[in-house]
Amino acid sequence: MIKARAAVLREAGQDPQLTDVELRDPVGDEVLVRIDAVGICHTDISVAAHFAKVPMVFGHEGAGTVVAVGPQATRQVGEPVVLTFASCGTCGYCVADRPAYCDQSTNLNMRGSRRDESSALRLDGAPITGGFFGQSSFATYAIAGSRNAVPLPAGMDPALAAPLGCSVQTGAGAVLNVLGAPDSVVVFGAGAVGLSAVMGARIAGARTIIAVDPIAERRSLATELGATATIDPTATDAAAAVLELTGGVAAAVDTTARPDVIAAAVGVLAARGTLALLGLGAMTAELPVVLIMAKGLTVRGVVEGDSDPHVFIPRLVQLFERGDLPLQKLVSTYAFDDFDRAWADAKNGAAIKPVLVTGR
Repeated sequence: MIKARAAVLREAGQDPQLTDVELRDPVGDEVLVRIDAVGICHTDISVAAHFAKVPMVFGHEGAGTVVAVGPQATRQVGEPVVLTFASCGTCGYCVADRPAYCDQSTNLNMRGSRRDESSALRLDGAPITGGFFGQSSFATYAIAGSRNAVPLPAGMDPALAAPLGCSVQTGAGAVLNVLGAPDSVVVFGAGAVGLSAVMGARIAGARTIIAVDPIAERRSLATELGATATIDPTATDAAAAVLELTGGVAAAVDTTARPDVIAAAVGVLAARGTLALLGLGAMTAELPVVLIMAKGLTVRGVVEGDSDPHVFIPRLVQLFERGDLPLQKLVSTYAFDDFDRAWADAKNGAAIKPVLVTGR
């Protein structure tokens, strides 16, 4: 057993609390990763608010170093890695290099592990739920599979690498992997995912990039990262403003998961435009079906940027290394022991991408 420190959710709707846990040794193709940095994502917050299988450890943007491997692992001890979503590797989608839509995605990423002897985590000697996104990386050590441990170049700052595992690949991938090279894009919500979409649109060569967000600092950062215009939805009708600026955009990205915003996003699309839905929140939204049909619009759900992480994350690293993806402008770092403040700042929006670092 390996001793670790972890943020454990003890009751649904409460905030996770730091405590001591133990991890078993890796088995099969698993790897044990010493977590050097881990991002806090709104998916952690949203799921923790309702998750019933407590106690549980969340966290799905871990970055660190492999310190032990199972007998079938394809990673090596000493290898720096970033942890991302889990996939089975054998279903039709995985075989077709579409692991974000893996047949087992819900089981592997959202439901957590069984709370029995197969669980990687122990609290006070008893198994607890782990395996969130195949990692549960709100901890100083985490067990992951070889498939969701992506190698990093030596020397890359783990605090900047961590968001590549989810939020950055989700936002940038929505543009680069799904929307392609649209001439005009509007992004609703300028958090870590939305700002990554803004950067993706700039990298893709979009001439018009509009960011919609009520927070002035985030609109300012969106401009710095490539937005050609920004809109405060609390000061004006955002959809009307987009239409006044463009007459209709080729693509829209929604990260808010708000039904009213999703409906407005459909309304700003030009003929044959595409709306990419990235946010986790609203279960339903009323959409203008006649308008969608008449204009030949596409409403497209996008999971994890439609990416194959072992292909796309190295591409994102290259973009970062040449200065096209300035991750440092999204990240605010916190000591791992300062988890409570980082979690609060993630919930209230005080930080765009809080990243916990272990100080190693």
